[in-house]
Amino acid sequence: MSTYIVGDIQGCYSGLRNLLNALAFDPANDTLYAVGDLIARGEDSLSTVQLLRDLGTSFKCVLGNHDLHMLAVSQGIKKVKDKDKLKPLLNSPALPDIIDWYRQWPLAMRIDEHHTMAHAGLYPGWSVAQILALSDEVSDQLKSNNWQSLLKNMYGDGPKKWQDKLTGIERQRFIINATTRMRFISKGSELDLKTKCAPGAAPSGLKPWFDVNNPQLPSSHTIVFGHWAALMGKTDSTQFLALDTGYVWGNTLTAWCKETKQTISVKA
Repeated sequence: MSTYIVGDIQGCYSGLRNLLNALAFDPANDTLYAVGDLIARGEDSLSTVQLLRDLGTSFKCVLGNHDLHMLAVSQGIKKVKDKDKLKPLLNSPALPDIIDWYRQWPLAMRIDEHHTMAHAGLYPGWSVAQILALSDEVSDQLKSNNWQSLLKNMYGDGPKKWQDKLTGIERQRFIINATTRMRFISKGSELDLKTKCAPGAAPSGLKPWFDVNNPQLPSSHTIVFGHWAALMGKTDSTQFLALDTGYVWGNTLTAWCKETKQTISVKA
């Protein structure tokens, strides 16, 4: 019995199939976790989602920015982009069931007592318990009858800094941005959502979120994330596990085995 965590799949159905074969993945015994962005940009988002849904309780994931955006597109809140290659999924008769399936997933998930995952990572200053509680706040809204209003109001880069007193959509937007879009932190613990390069190419004054000291995070706890393909899996820390290795950009699709602590990759 093995537990695997896979990086951003982004609709790369053939890559996912190849990776599951390389893992000798057995849904009767193994569990697959995904760090979000299951769809968009790859060649077959519909088949990717169908495969993952067919894994039943052997599959679990958190939501990424592309997943949330697809939900907004499905409700007519945003227009579909040709480069996302989502039309077969959006035109599928199974779309209502896919939407319901997606709405059950949180923004952050505890894998076990030592591992927690979120698509973009853990905002510095938040504890593991806090990100899980804040994720639940957004999940409750996403599961409610008024879930479309969350998607209508989630777009935008502000507020840039967390404050406990934030309320309403500003609070929800920050939680979504921190868990699904974050890469760099500027002075004053503010999110910089414009810069997307590798850390070495960033303007001065910006730090990767995982390089900002977080006294709320025990040294024994690992944060697993995706989202940042430019890292190519490198954080220079065993406490922060980056799994987006840019398969959709021609690189590799990577999974990490919790039991063996090894990564397994397949090339595009």
